[in-house]
Amino acid sequence: MEDVLNCLASQRDTSVGALCELLRIPSVSADPAFAVDVVRCAEWLAAWLGAAGFQAGTEATGGHPAVVAEWRGAPGAPTVLVYGHYDVQPAVVADGWSSAPFEPQVRDGALVGRGASDDKGQVFAHCLGAAAHLNVHGTLPVNLVFLVEGEEESGSEHLEAFVEANRERLACDAVIVSDSAQFAAGVPAITYGLRGLAYVEVTLHGPARDLHSGSFGGAVLNPANALAAMVAALHDSDGRVAVPGFYDAVVPLQAWEREAFAALPFDRAGFLKGLGLADDWGEGGYSILERLWARPTLDVNGIWSGYTGEGAKTVLPSRAAAKLSCRLVPDQDPVEIADLLEARLRELCPRGYRLEFQRHHAARPVLVPVEEPAVRAAADALEHGFGARPVFTREGGSIPVVETFRRVLDAPVVLMGFGRPDDGAHGPDERLHLDDFHAGARTSAWLWHLLAKGGTP
Repeated sequence: MEDVLNCLASQRDTSVGALCELLRIPSVSADPAFAVDVVRCAEWLAAWLGAAGFQAGTEATGGHPAVVAEWRGAPGAPTVLVYGHYDVQPAVVADGWSSAPFEPQVRDGALVGRGASDDKGQVFAHCLGAAAHLNVHGTLPVNLVFLVEGEEESGSEHLEAFVEANRERLACDAVIVSDSAQFAAGVPAITYGLRGLAYVEVTLHGPARDLHSGSFGGAVLNPANALAAMVAALHDSDGRVAVPGFYDAVVPLQAWEREAFAALPFDRAGFLKGLGLADDWGEGGYSILERLWARPTLDVNGIWSGYTGEGAKTVLPSRAAAKLSCRLVPDQDPVEIADLLEARLRELCPRGYRLEFQRHHAARPVLVPVEEPAVRAAADALEHGFGARPVFTREGGSIPVVETFRRVLDAPVVLMGFGRPDDGAHGPDERLHLDDFHAGARTSAWLWHLLAKGGTP
């Protein structure tokens, strides 16, 4: 390991230069105008991994290509799959960038450019960690497969089918994902839980047409008023979701988790100040982090009805609509939750009115036991790479691909982010601190070594 780490240290400038080359390719997956650049980016990464010693190439998915790179020269050793994405969010200077987003610059110890943190820089750190072993020893401690997709920022539409179709080829003992962040600067983290999602749209249909509010107001129930009352009835006064059966399958927080969350350096005042708020809100009896990471929610994501243009129009609308999302925790099932929500809304629907219920996105929650050998190995690797013992966190959002890997490949998925919460992912002046980039490469090099030893230091 000492020789491998020395190799990484000697190539720091070269590594940053290579990452800059990768960042200059505007691989915006959501915009067809950049389709050629997306392919060019996939080919660049495959060529780099091929030169490092992998059998690598780009593969058709039905959408943008995936990069698949394999090294299988360690018979009897674990097989590890590294997932990431090379596509990026759109970015133009007018969004608020202080420099051209696809002309990376080093400023204040950070590399600024679209994709620096999300996710090119983090994926490339893993590439460097593997390449250093191959450079020094001509071999890797584990069998290693990279799967780097080109559609994550546009919904990963074709990824699940690709994983299903390549189930045997991608079979592994652990999946490593670095597309997240440390808890705070200098506080590395392993994310062992993700919330799921049930997203629906409801439309309440009332009178056959929009009505004059003077002629009909007071005699006809306004669908906007009715829908507002229905939505308000979905929570009780203590912030709990008032849908019968909603909490039945929820796995309670364990005592060690509550203690661990409480010990994290979380700044409640700073959190609220950053949001321009005086107080938080939510389910009683739980801290902010507990509510964000380990308790389910129901929220209105959009609500509309009637006239919303300039000036006044005295209309009583014929219908009202809302988009609702539920963030779910183990062991809630998104289909069952949507069923319960639909049943409750139909109970609340005014007599004679019609409720239209439409189901959109769904994702299952994920919880990885922290006792998994792969999780232990990742924790030790982060400590070696960053010089600090990682904390264990959950994530309030959903990453559907994690559930896909867990279900299709039946392997533990370890989320270990190298970036920082303030890296500006998806925003202007996205950055990756170079100290974190190099620490990520060291962590990766240690990870392959530790996984080969069964997760023991």
